[in-house]
Amino acid sequence: MYLKKIEIAGFKSFVKKDVLSFTSPISAIVGPNGSGKSNIAEAFRFVLGEQSMKSMRGRRGEDLIFNGSPSIPRVNRASVKVFFDNSKRFLDIDYDEVVIERTVHRDGINQYIINGSQVRLKDVIELLAHANIGSSGHHIISQGESDRILNAGIRERREMIEDALGLKIFQYKKQESERKLSKTGENIAQVMSLRKEISPHLMFLERQVKKIEKSFAMRDEVKELYNEYLKREDEYLKYQRSRIEQEKKEPAKKLIHLERKLAETKELLSQGEHGDKKGREVIKIEEDLGIVRTEKDAKSRELGRIEGQLVFEERRRILEAEKQKQGVHKMVPLKEVEELVGNIKSDIEKVQKQTDISKVKTALSLVIDTLKQFLSIRRTAGSGEESSFKRELETLSNTKEELEDYVERLAKEEDNLMKAYESLRREVEAVKDESRMAEREMFHIMSEQSELRGKLNMTEALEERVHVERENFEREITEARVLVGKAVIDFLDYHVVDKEGNKLDRAAIVKEPRTVQEERRRAIEKIKIRLEDVGGGTGDDTMTEFKEAKERDDFLGRELEDLKASAQSLGELISELEKKLDVQFKEGISKINAVFQNFFSILFDGGTAHLSVVKELRRARLSEELEAGEEASPEESYEGIEVHVNLPHKRIKGLEMLSGGERALTSIALLFAMSQVNPPPFIILDETDAALDEANSRKYGDMIENLSKSSQLILITHNRETMSRAGVLYGITMGSDGVSKLLSVRLEEAVQTAK
Repeated sequence: MYLKKIEIAGFKSFVKKDVLSFTSPISAIVGPNGSGKSNIAEAFRFVLGEQSMKSMRGRRGEDLIFNGSPSIPRVNRASVKVFFDNSKRFLDIDYDEVVIERTVHRDGINQYIINGSQVRLKDVIELLAHANIGSSGHHIISQGESDRILNAGIRERREMIEDALGLKIFQYKKQESERKLSKTGENIAQVMSLRKEISPHLMFLERQVKKIEKSFAMRDEVKELYNEYLKREDEYLKYQRSRIEQEKKEPAKKLIHLERKLAETKELLSQGEHGDKKGREVIKIEEDLGIVRTEKDAKSRELGRIEGQLVFEERRRILEAEKQKQGVHKMVPLKEVEELVGNIKSDIEKVQKQTDISKVKTALSLVIDTLKQFLSIRRTAGSGEESSFKRELETLSNTKEELEDYVERLAKEEDNLMKAYESLRREVEAVKDESRMAEREMFHIMSEQSELRGKLNMTEALEERVHVERENFEREITEARVLVGKAVIDFLDYHVVDKEGNKLDRAAIVKEPRTVQEERRRAIEKIKIRLEDVGGGTGDDTMTEFKEAKERDDFLGRELEDLKASAQSLGELISELEKKLDVQFKEGISKINAVFQNFFSILFDGGTAHLSVVKELRRARLSEELEAGEEASPEESYEGIEVHVNLPHKRIKGLEMLSGGERALTSIALLFAMSQVNPPPFIILDETDAALDEANSRKYGDMIENLSKSSQLILITHNRETMSRAGVLYGITMGSDGVSKLLSVRLEEAVQTAK
């Protein structure tokens, strides 16, 4: 026996704790009408998790609590405990004794407790379902409900039989799986929605990352080009600087010496016999030549600087032209954008105030014209920049021409002075006397000075050009540092090699024509333009954002696959459960039919009875489909159970033709048959024998004794025959205070005492 006892406190008419122990296979509860004996059946329903207040004859939870009487105050809660012997582990929990308790408070709050631990209703239902126990159904039949299985519809009747067959756990698993499948479907839709939401951003980031990777490749390429270009340029400039220093060193030294000698000669000419008119003319010519040459040298250096600027500006013009040709995005000043936004905002605010559709269209046309005008201006901005370059080049070219003209005039003036100087020199040389030796010496010194100054002028012009090239070189290093970072200094350790891979020295490097180096620079400029097109910067933030977005998308993809696999698994489980339910249900129907026929023939002294599985369409849906001219869908049909009886000696085959007593006997035969096929641990029968006569009561008693071999029976009855079959008899009485009182008698002990 699995059911040990039940404790009731504060539940309906039971105020103080009352305990009913079930030590016999059959226990009977008797008492007059209104004593509260049916409250015990409802207490079982309550503690086993019944949620229908109607089944417990109430409207709300508060109705289940003792509400007081003139002599006894009301209580604030109702509690019922049921004790099971679980030594055979018929309940799936590792305790020898299992105590299930339910408490309801006046505020409607319910508490469920298993062996002292608070649990959920779901936990109670799952635990009992494994043992074929529920809050209602085939094993708790209250007064007036015995006929319910015959009055029920075919679908409800099927559910009652499934419950009796112990298929409720499979139904529960199926419902739980369907709920999980539905939730999984929602999760799949949510994950797909999230992936769809981030997909455009991920595609955008992927394009950006490809651009960044492309820029990395171009940076590596431009770094390699820079290494060779900068190394060659550095070696060339160092060579030129060394060469210029060498070429200036000796002439400068000689000029210093000649200046000293010239000063001594001038001193001689300014005194005594050398201070005549010819000497003064020579001195005057020499002074004029010095002034002209100084001015000429200064302007020549300035001319070299202008030529260098012309080369630099021409490079810039070519670079900008390449950018325009390749469609590089132009930078738009923030001030212009702010003005554009302000103008459009003003136009839109005017549109918002308009109600006339024609005026709205006119205002929107103005907005479009404003945008077109802005784009037109920005498209022509490039031509404006080109014009700016042209004006700058024109200014430099004009300055260069003016300087060249001025230098040419100075050269002519120098030439005229030199001619006068040569003429005077020849006159002086024509005079062979010693008085003219000083003049001839001075002419010789000045001639040598002129030659040396010519060399120095050429060297200084070269030095000025090299200086401009050095400035351009340093500017190129700055730009290279922006593109490739500090790695630009790697060119210092770079080795220039020939086609065979042999290292070249400085002498071999400078022999290369400058046009080849210029081609390298143009190749670098083209890559720089392409880099501007794909965007600058390291792209670390974009790469990080892409990595995070990709990881998120991959995670969602894996989660989606897992969810789909889970949905497939749940679908397969549901299909298996449906097959299992179908097979076990049909096998159970076959077994019930055998027992049902046996009990029916006992109660009616013959006749036949059986159950059959029938299909029925949903009438409402069928009507709609027929009205719409459609065929009924197979999914709209369901299987149910039909009861067929054939009484002996009567032409009665339908349930509708049975009398009240015949219906009671039929329902008892069917309920007992259901209990015999899959016996529950206990069965509670609440006055199911009320409509039976004496003869049928004996048959009923025999069937009860037969049932008690497989299930404990708790009988609530008025029937003497039924009482006689019980081992324990509980009497319920109720006094004027409205409280049910409990008396018990162990009939086995009473019989022994009587003997």
